[in-house]
Amino acid sequence: MHTQSFNWSLIRSFLAALEHGSLMGAARTMGVHQPTVGRHIAELESQLGVTLFERTGRGLVPTADAWRLAEPARAMAAGADRLSRQASGAQDQIRGTVRLSASQPVACVLLPPVLARLRRAWPDIQVELVVSNDVSNLLQREADIAIRMVRPDQGSLLCRRIGQVQLGAFAHRDYLQRKGVPGCAAELLQHELIGNDRLGDIVRGFAGMGYAVTREQFALRTDDLIAYDALVRAGAGIGFLARYLARRSGELLPVLPGLPIPPLPMWLVVHREIRSNPRIRAVWEHLVRELPLELDA
Repeated sequence: MHTQSFNWSLIRSFLAALEHGSLMGAARTMGVHQPTVGRHIAELESQLGVTLFERTGRGLVPTADAWRLAEPARAMAAGADRLSRQASGAQDQIRGTVRLSASQPVACVLLPPVLARLRRAWPDIQVELVVSNDVSNLLQREADIAIRMVRPDQGSLLCRRIGQVQLGAFAHRDYLQRKGVPGCAAELLQHELIGNDRLGDIVRGFAGMGYAVTREQFALRTDDLIAYDALVRAGAGIGFLARYLARRSGELLPVLPGLPIPPLPMWLVVHREIRSNPRIRAVWEHLVRELPLELDA
């Protein structure tokens, strides 16, 4: 096992799966998505070099190695609980409001379960969620922490990359049944495309693939990301979405998954001088730990 890269959260997933006998039960207890627990167990098995569970139609059946490792794993969990209790005195002093800024999709899809877990971990911290993608609200002190897809270049801001947002072309299955499935990027241009209004991201994306596209070639145009998502879900055409948005519905299907669409980095941003504030640091560290789990789920 490579201890330098060992992820201790894998132990939580292992013990939850051992207790509940299924990925679904473990995920429900931990407040994460089922694929996240499955990925944790697979990673732990890889790091330990053993098989912990046999996957059957009835759920997860622990192996002899799983039972052998259960006791030391529980000892680790107990140690973590003791550490948490000993730190509770310090936690009692962490209270107040943290103002968090994020774009519409992040605020509406990724953050709610993350903030629900934050409230359980830090009940004396209140969060004000500002739905915005404007860096200026940090500079003008209208937010304490921001989640951004572009790294700000102001020297007064501290940035940390916490993951990346995978993008792709998607359409409702009803649309594809009506219009057919494009086999290449050139055929994609013959379809009803949902694009931007004033933003030029999608136009630039097509230019990067060698296609000169103007906004007039988009059957529907909007810069509102939630409205954009809703148009794709309504079967209005083919659109370009973050995969974490598209995966919420089995009715959306990927189109040309091999399209060379670069992912967007996700940055956590804070003012340098307030990074040491205990409650802001607590929220910052929670987001660093929890947001990648939602992105990858």
